[in-house]
Formats: sequence, structure tokens, C-alpha cells
Amino acid sequence: MVVRPPPRRSGELTLRELARWTWRQLTSMRTALVLLLLLALAAIPGSVIPQEGVDSLKTQQWQDDHPALTPVYERLGLFNVYSSPWFAAIYLLLLVSLVGCFVPRIVVYAKAVRAQPPDTPRRLDRLPDHASYRTDLPAAEVLARAEVALSRHRVRTLEEEGGGSVSAERGYLREAGNLLFHVSVLVVLVGFAIGSLFGYRAGAIVIVGNGMANTLTQYDEFDPGTLFEPEQLDDFVVDVEDFDVRWITEGPAQGQARGFVSRIAYAETGAEPSEYDLRVNHPLSIGDTTLFLIGHGYAPVITVRDGNGDVAYSGPTIFLPEDQTFQSIGVVKANGARPTQIGLEGWFYPTYAFTDETGPFSVFGDLKNPAISMQVYAGDLGLESGAPQSVYALDKSGAELVTEPDGSMFRVDLAEGDTVQLPDDLGSVTFERVERWNKIEISQTPGKRIALAGVVLALVGLLGSLFIRPRRAWVRAREDAEGTLVEVAVLDRAGGDDVSAVLEELEAALQGRDREEQQT
Repeated sequence: MVVRPPPRRSGELTLRELARWTWRQLTSMRTALVLLLLLALAAIPGSVIPQEGVDSLKTQQWQDDHPALTPVYERLGLFNVYSSPWFAAIYLLLLVSLVGCFVPRIVVYAKAVRAQPPDTPRRLDRLPDHASYRTDLPAAEVLARAEVALSRHRVRTLEEEGGGSVSAERGYLREAGNLLFHVSVLVVLVGFAIGSLFGYRAGAIVIVGNGMANTLTQYDEFDPGTLFEPEQLDDFVVDVEDFDVRWITEGPAQGQARGFVSRIAYAETGAEPSEYDLRVNHPLSIGDTTLFLIGHGYAPVITVRDGNGDVAYSGPTIFLPEDQTFQSIGVVKANGARPTQIGLEGWFYPTYAFTDETGPFSVFGDLKNPAISMQVYAGDLGLESGAPQSVYALDKSGAELVTEPDGSMFRVDLAEGDTVQLPDDLGSVTFERVERWNKIEISQTPGKRIALAGVVLALVGLLGSLFIRPRRAWVRAREDAEGTLVEVAVLDRAGGDDVSAVLEELEAALQGRDREEQQT
């Protein structure tokens, strides 16, 4: 017995037809525009929400300030928007849609470029811009002169009863500019994709007067591409020799940094050291690596002695600025203190001031009256467990806040050079001096030149589509008993352009040549 498949119901799509319909929908210009809009909308969270690959410190601070939203954002991948699966899906769909949209248009355009101008319309007088006149010249001579007048066009001569006609067309590059502009979007996307896959972005905070080598262990934060390999790191060292800041001293912006420059020395393997003034928007390129100066701040040198008088902690401590006056927050972890670990958490004020209404604050970003004000914690700071811990956060779960013997609040309030003794013979804290730090972003973006080429192509294509006017022109000459009737017409294919001047110029060129011949 032969088993036959059930008959297909009317309107039901086969798997092949469904795939073809899906492909047509995906590769339509409307879908490409929708995906481009979705990509722009998907990038908004990456601009609003701190990204771990861009600034892990700010991301950590945001997560500490929003404990309820953090798990939701982490599940949605909003702290790594550009590496999330949903962003990659939109990106890939847009690439496929653009390729499927442009390739057929390019094929059609290639055929149109090789095609001859169309036949001359039977009734030129029905076109919006047309003219006619009579001459004593034979039709063949008129057509020959029309070919000369339309030499900048693609010309096709047609034979007709009683004479002939010339069909001319120009402006083919307008569609090429339009296609080039749209293809440039694809080029830019490919450039960014290459940079995201094979490049990396890292950040390092360097104390002025110190340096760093371009190795993974020197980075404070590191965001590699999916296909990035550590062997791609360029081998060089950088020393931050000096740092200069200019401050605004008058007006409403008083106290803000007006400009800053980091004077660095760098050397590649086997090369002589070189110097460079690293400024904002003036990066340094070393091999395939680019260095940016993106921030600066203060690092008070703090010394902590324990109850035995031994130095448990000493050195410059990175404080992170919170506002334009560089009022900064930081922590100190003296895990070597005995008999118990000592932790400090609080503020650094470059120019300390105090009022009863506001409490302590900084009035200026420059070092006019530096001071620190910190709370003290004693106990287990969670450093022995081996769990990863930010150097800018203090684990107080196993420690107790140190207070005065009467139970009142105790704070370490120090000006530069001061020392304070801690209660309960825990030791002492000394504010030695202030040093500066620079935050340097180190990155490799191998696709940036491709992306730049895409931007240049977009500009070229846009100029071509705006200023190149596709036009068609026809000249027909027919001989009769009264002489030769010449008909001229010009058509703007893009619409919206006044071609009456072009028509008059073409007519005047033909008639002018007639008059010159008659005069001779």
C-alpha cells in the first residue's frame, strides 16, 4: 500500500517557502532600519550605566549604592552591554540584513551602469521641460552637434523615420554614492566588530614618579576581546615623571581643573627612551597600543603603626574623587597590624573647610589645605580568607568601629604632617604628605582604521548622493518640407531640481552653432 502525504491546505507555507519569506523580511531595508534603531537603543544602557570593562571602580560604587537593582542588572547583562548575548544578536542580525539588502542592489546597479540610455520618448512635448525650433541644417548635422553638446553624457543615437534622435543620460554615480553611504554602515560595523573581538581595553592608576610595564599584572582593570591573546601585548614600559594641573581661580567654575598634562617617558624593547606630554584627547601610540590620560587624583601617604610600634602600613593610598573639588574617598587596610588588623575609611580634602551647616568639605581642587578625616575599624578585615576584594572597599563585617573610651565617636582628623594616637593602645596614624596619581587607559583597537575608512566612505557617498543629479536629455531632428524640426527635452530623475537652465543651455548651444555657420 502506498502512503501519500496529506494534501497541503490552501495558504499553508512549506518549510522552503517559510525560509524564503523569513529571508526576504530580514533583508528588507525596513528591517535593516529597525535593527539599526534597536542597536542604537541597546547602546543607551551602556552610556548611562557604568560598564565593568570601561570603569570597574565606578561600576563597583554604583553596585554598592543600588543593592536592590544590582542582581537584576547583572542578570540582564547591563554592566557589560557590549559583550552581552542580546547585543551581539542584534549586531549580527543587522550585519546579515545589510549584506542581504545591499548585494541585490549592487547587482542591479551594475547592470544599470552597463545599460544604454533608454529610447527617445515618442512625444517629447509631453515632458515638463521641452523646447522645439526649426533650422535649415540637415537632421544628420543636428544630431552630430547634439552628440558634441552632450559629450559629458552617455549618448545613444537612434535612427527614426525622416531623421533620428540622440538619447543621453548622466548622473550614474548618484546611485553609487547612495550605495556607498549604506555600505559604509556595514564597514563601520565590521570595524567595530574586529576591534571588539581582537582588541582589549585596560586601565591602570600610576603614582606620579612611578611607572608601569605593559603586562597583565600591572592593570587595575582589563577587558579583553573574545579572540584576544596575551601574546598580542606590545612590550614597553612607561614612567610618569611629572604632572601639571591648571586650576580655574575665578568665576562660577572656581576650583575646577582647567587643564592637565602628564609628562611621561616610555621605551619599547631594545629602543631608546622617548618623552611625551600626555594630555586629554592627545593620546600616545606605542606600536599597536594607544595610551589615554583619562583622570587624576590624590594619594595621601599614610603610615599606620600598630600597638607594638611597628609599621603595619605605609605608602601612598589612592583616594577616588567624588566631585569637581576633588573631595575623595579611600580606605587603608593595615592587615599586618598586631594584635588586630586595623582599617580606615573616610575622606581626603585638598582644601579643607568646615561649617556647622555642612560639616567638613573641600572648597578647591588644588592642595591649599590638605586634610584627611577617617573612621577606624579593628578586627578581621576579611583579608585572610583569600576571597577577591577591591582595594577601594573595606570589609567591615568582621570588624568593629573604634570609639572613644566613653563610647563617643572617634575619627582620625589630620592635617599634613600630623599624627594621632588610636584608642585602646591600637597604635597611631600619621599623614605624611600628598602625592598625585594618573589614570591611564591602555587599549588596542585593530579595527579602528576600518571603521575610520567606513566613516570616510560615508561622507564621500553622502556628498555624491546630494550633489550628483541624474538627468536624461533627448534631441530629435526630423526633416520635412519646411526644413528640419528639432525637439529638445531634459528630465531630472531625482525630482525637485529646476532643469530649465540646462534646457536653455542645450538649446542655445545648438542654435548658436547654426548662427555661426550661417554667418560664415
